[in-house]
Amino acid sequence: MIRNSFSRYFHVLILALLTVGSAPVSAAPNASVKNQLQADINGSWRAPENRARDKYRHPLQTLMFFGVKPDSTVIELIPGNKLWYAEILAPFLHDHGHYIAANQKSNSEDTGQKDRMAMERAQFDKAEIREFDFNAPDFGPPDSADFFLTFRNVHNFAMNHKEDALFAAIYKVLKPGGVLGVVDHRAADGKTLDEVLKSGYLPQPFVVAAAEKAGFKLVATSDVNRNHKDNTDHPKGVWTLPPTLREGDKDREKYLTIGESDRFTLKFVKPK
Repeated sequence: MIRNSFSRYFHVLILALLTVGSAPVSAAPNASVKNQLQADINGSWRAPENRARDKYRHPLQTLMFFGVKPDSTVIELIPGNKLWYAEILAPFLHDHGHYIAANQKSNSEDTGQKDRMAMERAQFDKAEIREFDFNAPDFGPPDSADFFLTFRNVHNFAMNHKEDALFAAIYKVLKPGGVLGVVDHRAADGKTLDEVLKSGYLPQPFVVAAAEKAGFKLVATSDVNRNHKDNTDHPKGVWTLPPTLREGDKDREKYLTIGESDRFTLKFVKPK
């Protein structure tokens, strides 16, 4: 576990933004949670390039759908260098909850240092980084987290046939009644995993079956991250679309018009 340093100025700034106009956490109704989430989504500390993607990633609706509360212990799988959801979740959980970033162990000490520096730049003193082995993931003590959230990561495990190990490790770390929230690129209806394995897209039934195999129960689905403009048939898979735009200038406007990928949003619960 690695605890991150934090500048006093941003510590005070975030505390002020989280407390002004908010009801006590112990009695916070959904409206208060929604307002606090929106305040963090609007936070001045968020990178402009991250904020520009809100229209595709729908953070308020997605996090409300998962039911995250400010007094929760939340593990996010591989936040990435942009720390997209970390910029929202770490301040949201700062006062009464606990934000944990689960990062893949690297063979490069430099890469690990860059990850830590990235968390420090996000200015979240209570955020925690836990490193795990991709081939044998372990996310922390059993029954210790309220939520485990993964945004566009399951396809990486599926491409390496490690989805069973992933979901088993998530099931282990979540408390009974804990929530697994999954967002990932949705393959076209009827496609098998083998047909889309290298595209970044995943068949939704495949993900549901893998999670249920680990013991989870699917309790709700949402179309909040659905994009009907995306037919999922692209020369370089999901990475053809923004934000990657792997084709460069070729058909750039076409892909910008489509926007980011079509995504499923799934809510699972670990039975009590």
